[in-house]
Amino acid sequence: MSQPVPPEADNETYARQRAAMVQEQLIRRGITDERVLKAMGTVPRHLFVPPRLRHLAYDDSPLPIGAGQTISQPFMVALMTQLLRPAPDDRVLEIGVGSGYQTAVLAELVREVIGLERIPELAEQARKKLEEMGYRNVTIHVADGSAGFPEAAPYDGILVAAAAPRIPEALLEQLAEGGRLVIPVGDAYDQMLERAWRQGGSIHIERLVPVRFVPLIGRFGFQENG
Repeated sequence: MSQPVPPEADNETYARQRAAMVQEQLIRRGITDERVLKAMGTVPRHLFVPPRLRHLAYDDSPLPIGAGQTISQPFMVALMTQLLRPAPDDRVLEIGVGSGYQTAVLAELVREVIGLERIPELAEQARKKLEEMGYRNVTIHVADGSAGFPEAAPYDGILVAAAAPRIPEALLEQLAEGGRLVIPVGDAYDQMLERAWRQGGSIHIERLVPVRFVPLIGRFGFQENG
């Protein structure tokens, strides 16, 4: 785990906004994992959005980050992270790195994060930002996230920040025993957040709450122009 956010990356105004976000958007809406709350209160979300939108960084909404992608609203980042149940020694695969914000939150909580992003310019921007902030337990690859990253499997957790038409079998195969997968499933209009886990050699799946994410593009997701 890292504690890499330097003082110069923050200021009192953003710190107050972040503290209010944790209290009003997360705790009041049922986020109870103290480690997740601490990570959300630590990572400076304003550094992961375009400068022109930084005044909105701690609002309860997703924001555009370029290339047709978005950074998820803080509550959704916290909810998905809590559902993943990250432990300090976990190795986690993140699919859909985007600007790197969810990556940073995970890096505060686990031993290693392997991030996949299909858009090269976003992957490079996120890699540079995370390096500048001192995260040393993160590796980012440009890859088809719907196929996972079997080279480094198995994983204790897999978090997918894009909606698939169904849970890709390739991701289930890359779960370690006891591993958890959190993913939105559905079409462009009707999605449910699902959690799958491997126990005793079997896969168990539960459907949780309705959500709205960008599509997971790839071999086991949606087609580029679909």
